[in-house]
Amino acid sequence: MFITPAYAQSAGFPPMGDFLGMILPLVMIMAVFWFLLIRPQQRKMKEHQDMISKVARGDTVVTSGGLIGKVSKVVDDKELLIEIGENVKVRLLRQGISDVRAKGEPVKAETK
Repeated sequence: MFITPAYAQSAGFPPMGDFLGMILPLVMIMAVFWFLLIRPQQRKMKEHQDMISKVARGDTVVTSGGLIGKVSKVVDDKELLIEIGENVKVRLLRQGISDVRAKGEPVKAETK
């Protein structure tokens, strides 16, 4: 019923080595996640943003909705005019582009 003095004196804080032993695996797991998951995702996003910013007139693009069309006009920094069919043109935000299939050459202005 009574606690012996030996058990009563052993209560206290764990040594600092145990704390380090608990934190070190967590830090290593976070480092693995960073190098295997987060960093490649950020690189892929940066490459996609570069690809979207370089879209020009004449390029064949795939929208995030799955439509394939040719860029007929760059309206401004955020919008494009895309021809998806014969005489069918839609305005699309640059963020709506998922892939650039073929780089085309810009159509030369006709001289009269």
